This record gives sequence, C-alpha cells and structure tokens, in this order.
Amino acid sequence: MAFGEQPAYLRVAGDLRQKIVAGELPPHTRLPSQARIRQEYGVSDTVALEARKVLMAEGLVEGRSGSGTYVRAQPVLRRLIRTGYRTVDDCTPFRQEQADETVRGTWESSSIQEEATSDVAARLLITPGQRVMRTRYVFRAANEPTMLSTSWEPLAITGRTPVLLPEEGPLAGRGVVDRMAAIDLVVDNVVEEVGARPGLAEEMLALGGCAGHAVLVISRTYYAGGRPVETADVVTSADRYRVAYHLPVR
Repeated sequence: MAFGEQPAYLRVAGDLRQKIVAGELPPHTRLPSQARIRQEYGVSDTVALEARKVLMAEGLVEGRSGSGTYVRAQPVLRRLIRTGYRTVDDCTPFRQEQADETVRGTWESSSIQEEATSDVAARLLITPGQRVMRTRYVFRAANEPTMLSTSWEPLAITGRTPVLLPEEGPLAGRGVVDRMAAIDLVVDNVVEEVGARPGLAEEMLALGGCAGHAVLVISRTYYAGGRPVETADVVTSADRYRVAYHLPVR
C-alpha cells in the first residue's frame, strides 16, 4: 500500500458513510450484505466485515439479531448547558443538570452508605475507606432517559444532619448549595472536568444507546471554603449532547 493510501476497509466504509449521510441509505434501511459489499467493491469477506465494523463503531449502523445490519436514525443533537448555580424556584437536581430548561424533567434516585474508593476519596480530600453517601440518579425528559449521575457526599459532613439523604427530609431535592447552607456551609466554588470514554454496558442500557459508544462525563465537585462537600459524575451520550458553558465575566 502506497504512503497515504487508505486501507481497503476504510475506503469501503467511507463510501458507505457518504451514502448514509447523503440519504441514499436512509434510516432503518438494511445495509448491503457482506456478499453484496464484496461483489460491489471487489474486496474480500474480511474487508467487507471490517468496513461494517467501522460503521457500527461510528454509530451509523446497528446489528439486529437474525435480521442483518441497518442504518441507525441519528438522534437530534441537544446542548447540555452549564451556567453555574442559579437560584430558581424549581432547584432540583434535574434543573441543575438538564439540557433544555423548557423541558419538564423527572428523575429516579437511590442512596446508600459505602466506603470511599481511592478515586472518590481523592476528589473529596478524605481518607480511602471513610464513609460516604452515594446517590445514583436517572434523569428523564419526555419519558426518555437523558443522563445519569452518581454523587458522593462525606458522612463526616452530612452524617447526623437533616440533609443526610439528598432526596429525603425537609430539603429533599433542593440541590447541594441549599442543602449545605442548611447546615451552615456556604458553597462558594464549583470545579468541573469534562471528558469522554466508551460507555459501560450498564450505562448504555440505561441511556438507550449502543454498548461501547462514547459518553460524555462531567466530573463536578462543590467546595465550601476550600473543602469538598460533594463530588459527582454526570454521564450522557456523546452523540446526543454537546456541552455548552455560559460563564459570567467579572
């Protein structure tokens, strides 16, 4: 193969990709069979199979057991808006995380006490093994799952207080800032790190995506006077969302 020349499987995948983007192979259309690809492009079975794998990895097609490979309907791209903390009437976890403020969202949650892993402990500036409250959320809009969130709060801060459980008690669902204020801690800083990785099988199952497809991960930590009071990972499908930051200029 000459320098700069693409491997055969990438050339085949590129041509099929162009047909999908141009609408020649619209959503829910069956992708040409391996034998058809081999015949049309004059390639081997191995090349045809690798080309299909490329399109599957890109999320353009999906396999259906016993039926074949079909073009996927591409989701409508939405923005995951990050504006920092705002005081609003509906100051719920969904209001803090949701992508579209015009959409009324719902969520499910569950909380459990556990020992902090080394990663969580490093984020909370505590010793590994110290007790934390872990809360997992599934957020939905229009009955569709949109994002997942897992948060951890040190029990050294919230234990034996009315805000021990984020979704129970007098400030249930009020969000970290209001809950910490109720125990005389003023949240004055938030740090977020945004990254991407392949989605775990259980994450993609919950989000309605394909296993192995990329997810966006926003790792967020709330601080009060330099002390971390909560850290969380917000996970959403990378092919459905773009993170948009609206930051005030001071």
